[in-house]
Amino acid sequence: MNGWLLAAGITAFGVAAVHFVGGHRDVVRPLLSCGLADEPKRVLHAVWHMVSVDLVFSAAALVYLALADDTSATGLVPWFVAAHFVAYAVAFLVVTLSVGWPRPLLRLPQWILLLPVAVLTVAGAA
Repeated sequence: MNGWLLAAGITAFGVAAVHFVGGHRDVVRPLLSCGLADEPKRVLHAVWHMVSVDLVFSAAALVYLALADDTSATGLVPWFVAAHFVAYAVAFLVVTLSVGWPRPLLRLPQWILLLPVAVLTVAGAA
């Protein structure tokens, strides 16, 4: 068993839970009730669900890899998961830093949840 990957998977499930609860309240409800045209509104709603699925699948993959008997079978999968969690974190950082908000690192704090999964996954893959 790989403890780092297990910790990454459990943390990723936590990130998914925060995404479901917080994202639905802070993002989805306001999005669906705003005056944006229907098509872009539905596309953004679908993208939110896509991210939801990705977060859950990534967490499940990390837990599976952590519990797999044959660690040689993991290959590049944990590196891919780590890379896309880094990419998600960087996307949030770039967007929040480009707006010019005061205290920008706390305005879109999703990166604070995403980077630990990446770091734990890298530790487990190394």
